[in-house]
Amino acid sequence: MTFGFTRLMSALVSGSVACLLGACALGGDAQTGGAPGAALKPADLHWLNSVTFGANQASIDHLRKVGRERFLDEQLKAPATDTGELAAAIGALSISRQSAEQRLLAVRAEQQRINTLTDPDEKQKASQALGRTGNDVLIDTSRRHLLRALYSPAQLREQMTWFWMNHFSVHSGKGTVRWVLADYEDKAVRAHALGRFRDLLMATVTSPAMLDYLDNAQSAVNRINENYARELMELHTLGVSGGPSGSRYTQQDVQELARILTGLGVSAGGQPPKLPPQKQALYRANGLFEFNPNRHDFGPKVFLGRRIEPTGFHEVEQAVDLLSRDPATARFISYKLAAYFVADTPPPALVDRMAGTFAHSDGDIAAVLRTMFLSPEMNATEASGTRKFKDPMRFVVSSLRLAYDGRTVANLRPAINWLNQLGEPLYGRITPDGYPAAESAWASSGQMVKRFEIARTIGSGQAGLFTGDDGKPAAQAGFPLLSNRVFFDSIEPMLGPATRHAMAQATSQAEWNTILLSSPDWMQD
Repeated sequence: MTFGFTRLMSALVSGSVACLLGACALGGDAQTGGAPGAALKPADLHWLNSVTFGANQASIDHLRKVGRERFLDEQLKAPATDTGELAAAIGALSISRQSAEQRLLAVRAEQQRINTLTDPDEKQKASQALGRTGNDVLIDTSRRHLLRALYSPAQLREQMTWFWMNHFSVHSGKGTVRWVLADYEDKAVRAHALGRFRDLLMATVTSPAMLDYLDNAQSAVNRINENYARELMELHTLGVSGGPSGSRYTQQDVQELARILTGLGVSAGGQPPKLPPQKQALYRANGLFEFNPNRHDFGPKVFLGRRIEPTGFHEVEQAVDLLSRDPATARFISYKLAAYFVADTPPPALVDRMAGTFAHSDGDIAAVLRTMFLSPEMNATEASGTRKFKDPMRFVVSSLRLAYDGRTVANLRPAINWLNQLGEPLYGRITPDGYPAAESAWASSGQMVKRFEIARTIGSGQAGLFTGDDGKPAAQAGFPLLSNRVFFDSIEPMLGPATRHAMAQATSQAEWNTILLSSPDWMQD
């Protein structure tokens, strides 16, 4: 790196940190835009960057051709199936060749075998090998998530998968979570990401990953654990009691919900438990999930003012119905969606309209998103200069979508490592609140310095993204040419004077790339 470029980067660092701490305003007139065939304006580009993980040439061309409304409807209706090269890449992963049930049963069998070993060295080696296998499963789950974020044409479904995986967050380091994580994301979350909230909620309530992570798998009559009940109400549905969502539940409601949830757990060995005849018909199982009536509290309950009769699993269904259709849930979910996509403090009128759509549509997530994405507030955000600051996931994925548009990255380990370095490792949030979406969580000077280093690595073509796990080049890499059609179509109109001036002084393609990817303008959607 030349001395001149070092000086340029130093100026960008200081300027960007000042900007991100509240000193900059990236402008742009409010535009309705998006008419089929029309040239894309800054508001259209901001809109496209919000709907996707970052505009690429295909999405720019398609939005220009069909306009916002049709583009959005196509995204909302996009199926959850992978196709083409993406399907082939995902199919080659280990997690695609084994179900969560098969994987966990094999792990339990291996753990039992390890416990019988008497030689300490052999036992240690076997335990370490099992640990490495678990790490490989986690890496493959991360690879799949990034492959879809980068290359799936169903960009809004992938964004909503990321959103819901934070909303219904689980930690890969807890219990058996990493072994069942791939199925949790794919079958419980992604499959329902654009459907009805009630179905999504029930899928998470009956997920082994969630039940293990929040300790409900150990909760039973006379030994009740309230962890999951509390988070289910506070984080997943109603919001904090007495908070802005308008929820008014009590500690008694938490306790009653914990009683309702007793019996929900993870199948111990693939075989149903021994049950007395009167309870056999009440047993439920689906893969690793089971409802064991021997562990359920069959006493009468009153939850959110409603009497719940002792009927077993049907009690859970009633509780999910009450939670998903409560007006506080409509407001809480609508606010979180608007805070993720529109502004850290979203306009109250927009949240009210989204909550109204949520209530009238019985929790239709796609309908709520349509209300939000076609709202005038999306344009107002661009006009006021309050574009959303990218969290690490959006920063990394959007940078790679720009840098290697039309080329498939062979090695995603660098991207996984970047997310770790930026403090947002996939499936790594220990607490159940998920990663924050607000700028204040990600705009520190230390975060910015790390982003600059990553931008330089990507911009110089030295990221190792086209190197296989064996260290051998899988394809010719070279510098990414960011001064391409995507840049002139979607990025150049959004750049401020300071960034343009710095880029004009770059002495090489690598320097130019790095200045762009580390600029304050690029840090915002």
